[in-house]
Amino acid sequence: MLYRKDPEGLLAIAQPAHAWVSGQLARAWGNEYFGNLAPREDVCMGAEQHDIGWFSWEKMPTFNPKTGLPHSFTELPRKIHIDIWSGAARLAIALGRYPALLASLHGTRLYEHYDATHDSPEDAQLVQRFLVGEQAFQKELIATLRNDPDYAAYATPEAIARNQQLVAIWDGLSLILCMRLLKERLVEKVPTANGETTLKLTPLNGDPTRVSVSPWPFAKETVTLVCEGRYLSETFADEETMRNAIAIAPWATIKTHLSPA
Repeated sequence: MLYRKDPEGLLAIAQPAHAWVSGQLARAWGNEYFGNLAPREDVCMGAEQHDIGWFSWEKMPTFNPKTGLPHSFTELPRKIHIDIWSGAARLAIALGRYPALLASLHGTRLYEHYDATHDSPEDAQLVQRFLVGEQAFQKELIATLRNDPDYAAYATPEAIARNQQLVAIWDGLSLILCMRLLKERLVEKVPTANGETTLKLTPLNGDPTRVSVSPWPFAKETVTLVCEGRYLSETFADEETMRNAIAIAPWATIKTHLSPA
């Protein structure tokens, strides 16, 4: 879960809803400068479902007593976070091998520079077991893809690395936009057709619902992104009260309009 502070109140946005925005970015992505996606539908699905492991948690979010709100995605206790990501790729495999590979790679990327200094030995072991298990799963998937004539060209180290980076970029862009962009932001290491570039995001006249993007990475002249969240008007004393309140909280539709600079 992530939070957006709007003038009307605090909006709670589920991780799968934010991932849906990643998928919308993926489906709009591509032009002569930024190149195409390949395999396009698989990569778009991987972006859209990269947070598939969060579905069960979002139905029963855990309580952060320090804030009186559900844990945000940056606040989760290590074990809960590992449990979510340990099951993600196995859920995504029902969609196909390539989306599952991208979901797994995204999960291990989150722990790419993991520092156990502030974790307990038990949590550090959980992380290591997670990484070993996911890396074995990834190796198995890649082997089957390379033996499949329909996917072999997309299972090279270069193709996988590019698609993994694109999913990470769309994830980051979605977070920035869902959490309400109020000032210029730069997004680095964005793959192009022949290299990398840096995107500049600028809210137009300070309006976070209208954002210019430079250079323009999309095929269409403008792009509108949409997702939903729920307004939380108070903090809570316990988990049960919090969950009951979220279930009846008012809905809000969030639209962000992107245009070239």
